Amino acid sequence: MNQDPIIELQDVRRIYQMGTQVVKALDGTTITIYPNEYVAIMGPSGSGKSTMMNIIGCLDVPTSGTYTLNGQQVSDMDDDELAAARNREIGFIFQTFNLLPRVNCLHNVELPLIYAGISRSKRREMAAYALESVGLGDRMDHKPNELSGGQRQRVAIARALVNQPSILLADEPTGNLDSKTGVEIMHLFEGLYEAGNTIIVVTHEEHVAAHARRIIRLLDGKIESDEVVDDPVLFGAVPA
Repeated sequence: MNQDPIIELQDVRRIYQMGTQVVKALDGTTITIYPNEYVAIMGPSGSGKSTMMNIIGCLDVPTSGTYTLNGQQVSDMDDDELAAARNREIGFIFQTFNLLPRVNCLHNVELPLIYAGISRSKRREMAAYALESVGLGDRMDHKPNELSGGQRQRVAIARALVNQPSILLADEPTGNLDSKTGVEIMHLFEGLYEAGNTIIVVTHEEHVAAHARRIIRLLDGKIESDEVVDDPVLFGAVPA
């Protein structure tokens, strides 16, 4: 590819000491992800996929090896710099939505902009645009308990998009949704990818990973396979 990588993990190891036991959550992982890729990270429980997500999301740091995000050496950042990188570079989408229950959709989406120091008028404009982009322009004043599960996940996606991050990092984004709503969310991801966003989905669901253009499979902290998807699922239902 002619573009510079957006993510580079070089020989990354993440080791935890649990009593007398040493756990190698990641064991010499090397991957490169470029802008406007749509990547699924898969693996069984204990494979290291959650640890990889936490490192990519600047929520954790490697024990050894290097992580470069948009040309910046993440491994050398202090806590304040890591927090700034999370806010500026990464839009998080969680299985449980992680919305504030007592405020409306607009305020939920504004949160990353508050941390970024954006003025009130500008952040309201940006949050409204993000909600409109996920089809919730008529739900801005609603609180999360007034929305369906799919609508709540759309709010979470709008919040992830509002700062125009380098990466959308989604952890089991359809895990709390029914099959029909899950299809709608994956359709939305398809549109975001087509619009030029870089998307990384961490999942154990084969039908969710099938929407991606590249699937990285982990086992025991190592990359088992890294394959381009020749025939991604663009539309259609997932298994009930």
